[in-house]
Amino acid sequence: MTQPTSGHRLAAATGLHRGDRMYQQDQVEILPHQRVPGCLLALIADGMGGKSGGRKAADQVLLTAKQLFERYTPMRDDPAEALKQLVLESHLMIKLTAITAEEEPHSTVAAILIDPSRDCHIVHAGDSRIYHFRGPEMVSRTSDHSFVQRLVDEGQISEDEANTHPQANLLTGCLGTQQDPPITLHHVGRLEIGDSLLACSDGLWHYFTPRELGAIVHTLPPREASEMLIGKARHRARGGGDNLSLALVRIEAL
Repeated sequence: MTQPTSGHRLAAATGLHRGDRMYQQDQVEILPHQRVPGCLLALIADGMGGKSGGRKAADQVLLTAKQLFERYTPMRDDPAEALKQLVLESHLMIKLTAITAEEEPHSTVAAILIDPSRDCHIVHAGDSRIYHFRGPEMVSRTSDHSFVQRLVDEGQISEDEANTHPQANLLTGCLGTQQDPPITLHHVGRLEIGDSLLACSDGLWHYFTPRELGAIVHTLPPREASEMLIGKARHRARGGGDNLSLALVRIEAL
């Protein structure tokens, strides 16, 4: 999809694959604002918990996001507050569904909110990531709410060791647990022409260095970049891959 506005357009694409799992528990969505061109919300949710529990949790994140975004008015409402509400309301809705679910449903979230002025805010909970690239170079990425990220931050292990650590999938925060969810907001600032934002689940980012990701999202249009990322991740998983999802948004000149 593309969404033109003054002097630039937002080119975007999503990718979703079940991997080698029996169930698809990731969900992804890019929502253009219904009333204001140049505003969009992109998000992914990586659900966890039983056969249907994880999917129910991820569905709740998407449903909550849609409802909140319908009420959101760019340039009037506070984008950081809207993303905070997305996390808190999703968390509450997942806990309510847990009452009827066969296993405790949880979900990560990684959400990108871009206003018509190209001002960008992001939020995440869990180990789904958001990368910000300027051209092919990584400007920043979110820091996972995970046990191994904590070890990396404390200098006990390296980033490479974190990828192969036996407790790599142990989260320290996500949506739907008994404890309050982490609310980690970032103001990315005003995006430039050629910037890309990539939200993706651990089933995707696990197989790439930031340099590889940057080269692919910079060189190819979003749709082709999404297809290449999923193809490479599937190849590198060698039959043992998790669900994987991504939402990619690029700022392009008109």
